[in-house]
Amino acid sequence: MTILVTGATGTVGRRVVDELLQRGQKVRALTRNALHENLPAGVEVVEGDLSDPSTLAAALDGVSGMHLMTTGAQYTPLQTGPEIVELATKAGVRKVTVLWSGEKGAVEQAVEASNLDWTFLQPVEFMGNSRKWADSIRSEGLVRDMLGSALNASVHEADIGRVAAVALTEEGHAGKEYLLTGPEAITVQDKVRIIGEAIGRDLRFVEVSIDEEREQMRKMGVQADVIEYVIDWNLNPPKMAYTVVSTVEEVIGQPAQTFAEWAEEHAHCFLGQT
Repeated sequence: MTILVTGATGTVGRRVVDELLQRGQKVRALTRNALHENLPAGVEVVEGDLSDPSTLAAALDGVSGMHLMTTGAQYTPLQTGPEIVELATKAGVRKVTVLWSGEKGAVEQAVEASNLDWTFLQPVEFMGNSRKWADSIRSEGLVRDMLGSALNASVHEADIGRVAAVALTEEGHAGKEYLLTGPEAITVQDKVRIIGEAIGRDLRFVEVSIDEEREQMRKMGVQADVIEYVIDWNLNPPKMAYTVVSTVEEVIGQPAQTFAEWAEEHAHCFLGQT
């Protein structure tokens, strides 16, 4: 069967693509500009935009499963959920995995109300978010971030991809909401130390103020409402953010990967290597 992956070049989407290919699935990737994407051989790349459902007909043709994003450009929540679900249903899509934050917006509500076999995937945080420190680690040997002692049970994006691939290709996952964490809750300072060990450098941590973090995200092009959501989430993290659950192992049959494993795999990012 053909499975459509939206956000196929993103932190999680690319991992979903890789895991589906390993399972021998036919993968179609949705992108706004097919000329600029670099995806594995064998992946069919089609142009389309989730914020404009009129562009999705070709992408959904012959698709029986779909990995679905809930945000568009600049992490803005999509408002086109009902249209996407209607098109998917008419195209014969049966299984859908939805990458979501825990807030049920237009996409999540439309999927939940549909006849699709949906599975919601809720990672507490991506380990890959630590790549935002790469520039300062390479140039200064330090990390600037807020709340260095705050605990977080972030999950390896490859494990999210594995869970998505299982849900899209096996039975028994319809109607499930999977909270996804790594195997441990660690602090920002722990992550800095672990990255340092992976690249063989002693790294320093500098705690910044909330206003400084706000300004840094603003410079990255993050929208104001998203900035405030992130700030509030970090200041008042829900219990689930630092509570380890065994969902990954239960679904894929293997332990969730540690942050140390993630750091070893991505050491090149912090060393300036390709």
